[in-house]
Amino acid sequence: MNVTDLINRHEGTAFSFEVLPPLKGTGIDKLFHTIDSLKEFAPQYINITTHRSEFVYKDMGNGMMQRSRLRRRPGTVAVAAAIRQQYGIHVVPHIVCSGSTQEELEYMLLDLQFLGIHDLLVLRGDKAREEAVYQPTPGGYTHALELVEQINRFNAGFFADGSPVKVPGIPFDYGVACYPEKHEEAPNPASDLEVLKMKADAGAKYAVTQLFYDNEKYFDFVRRAREAGITIPIIPGIKPFAKLSQLTMVPKTFHCDLPEALTCEIKKCTTDAAVKQVGIEWAVDQCRELIRHKVPSLHFYTVSAVESIREIAGQIY
Repeated sequence: MNVTDLINRHEGTAFSFEVLPPLKGTGIDKLFHTIDSLKEFAPQYINITTHRSEFVYKDMGNGMMQRSRLRRRPGTVAVAAAIRQQYGIHVVPHIVCSGSTQEELEYMLLDLQFLGIHDLLVLRGDKAREEAVYQPTPGGYTHALELVEQINRFNAGFFADGSPVKVPGIPFDYGVACYPEKHEEAPNPASDLEVLKMKADAGAKYAVTQLFYDNEKYFDFVRRAREAGITIPIIPGIKPFAKLSQLTMVPKTFHCDLPEALTCEIKKCTTDAAVKQVGIEWAVDQCRELIRHKVPSLHFYTVSAVESIREIAGQIY
């Protein structure tokens, strides 16, 4: 059973959400609390993000700074296994080019196969904080399509170096990301769709969108995708507003426009609590319209928004 099987067999619009692995050393209870808050809405699957290491600087006390790498959120594979063991819910770990070599990605595939986890979300991933633009890790990949090709070779029974897998396991299914308002690095929407078409043609079973707040942009994106010959399900990604600071942070971080009506309502707010309520109401209307258009699933981004998502899901499911 893969993601598309799960959403196709589900009556109506399916529900799913994304979680972050816990910060190093903080345990898994908070993550389990998030799942406990949302499991009553019958999530068809849960995505688990992957985070690359980053450079940190330590003052050595002698006028010198020591630079080293730190990975703040380890454990994507382990967290996926823990969620499945604890809840029996289908899990979809992210596998990303960013910060990883081909060999490291290959071992991640092997670990997941040993665990019986066969669904992935394949992404390029973000640039490192210290980089002005994305730079591939030496021995790694520049584009998600290259990682897709490695997974396809692995599924066919070959390692990245071309040597055969002596005992091939169950092949992986995978989804990819897409961008209703185009990826920030794409020169134009048409070229961005070309990339999605290549990933779909290579074997992606579905695509999940970057968050957006204007449904018309999603509907137009799906229309253009279908005209371009992209037939895979396109799952809308939803993240409700929760804080005043997000009014400037969200467009900058996620490269999406905010509808004027939403912006006006948020500007009237003087507290985060008021913004949170506006975000809930906007997302409920947004989701209801998407459901009326028979989207295959709604996928929620939970960071700083678990309580809001619980209230939204309670109104629409």
